[in-house]
Amino acid sequence: MTSQRYIALIRGINVGRAKRVAMADLRKLIADLGYRDVRSLLNSGNLVFAADGVAPGTAAAAIEEQLVLKLGVAARVLVLSREELATVLAENTLVEQSSDHARLLVFILGDAALRDALAPLCEQAWGEEALALGQRAAYVWCPDGVLSSAAATALGKQLGDTTTSRNWNTLCKLYALCNEPAVAPPGT
Repeated sequence: MTSQRYIALIRGINVGRAKRVAMADLRKLIADLGYRDVRSLLNSGNLVFAADGVAPGTAAAAIEEQLVLKLGVAARVLVLSREELATVLAENTLVEQSSDHARLLVFILGDAALRDALAPLCEQAWGEEALALGQRAAYVWCPDGVLSSAAATALGKQLGDTTTSRNWNTLCKLYALCNEPAVAPPGT
């Protein structure tokens, strides 16, 4: 069976003082589940790991359960395969108009059925802001910053805790990390 790379996005950890989790503890938790070549990016719940033929939903459920059992943290986890992340990146129609990719947010949709509920938001006028949909993601350009974005606020309100978002730069770095060669385990 061929090893596949996955991206785990953990919602709401290490934001402010709530749900503090050391990345070393998180990498160990993922490795203890039997996943390999576990890497973290930044300090906000972005992980890349390798596994053999695991369904993303199965991996997400296992990580969520172990977060509670081993670290005492309840947090939503979304897992994408490398190919799913590649599609999310390829479907973003707002990349060209965004001049600062730190202000280009991508909300990963845990359920593709949410897409239909978001379509009316895409039809609204957002001034200089923009909102677009892909199959598994909603994209928001926030030229005046994420915190002052009416489009991002409306999207967040509509989606609730069924999603997590990352800026464009972070998702591109995660994809690059997925494509790096595996690190050999110690002693090999």
